[in-house]
Amino acid sequence: MSLILGSVYIGNIDYYSILNQNSVIEIEVFEHFKKQSYRNRSVIHGANGALNLIIPLEKHGNRTKIQDIKIDNSQRWQKLHWRSIESAYRSSPYFEFYEDDLKPFYETEYTSLVEFNAAIQNQVIELLGIEVELTPTRSYEKQEGIDYRVLLSPKKEASSYFTPIIYIQVFSEKNGFLSNLSILDLLFNEGPNAINFLG
Repeated sequence: MSLILGSVYIGNIDYYSILNQNSVIEIEVFEHFKKQSYRNRSVIHGANGALNLIIPLEKHGNRTKIQDIKIDNSQRWQKLHWRSIESAYRSSPYFEFYEDDLKPFYETEYTSLVEFNAAIQNQVIELLGIEVELTPTRSYEKQEGIDYRVLLSPKKEASSYFTPIIYIQVFSEKNGFLSNLSILDLLFNEGPNAINFLG
């Protein structure tokens, strides 16, 4: 059985470290949607510290599979998220270098959360230069050993499994270093060198 990761919204650095260190990974699409997870949440480094970007979702039952979760586009979340990203990283060394590759994801409407997550994830993988084959799961199966679908969660501290990655951040002088943020933080601050931080 190959390693299984959850579908996430611009995953954190630990998530992309796993992608970089494996050649084949399955992305879970049959699990029941978990609230307060990275499935529809990303954390960036804003001027006042950690800032949660959360994709609003249409109402659904507790046992709705993540592949059936729909984005609530009645809320202007894309404009808000891009404005937050731009505000946080406009002064970073590589924002302008990647801006045109990422902005279209905040100008095109997506209905499916899984499809949006996959689309932006594929773009980030390409920008980083990660070589990995991603395929959706065909059913829900228990993972032997470490279940990264559960481990990589805002509610759990994963530092015992991962070595913290230190690099220069835009607001580190004001807020100190914030670890394991969205991969965008590393990408905008380190550019083409970002992959060298991923093990």
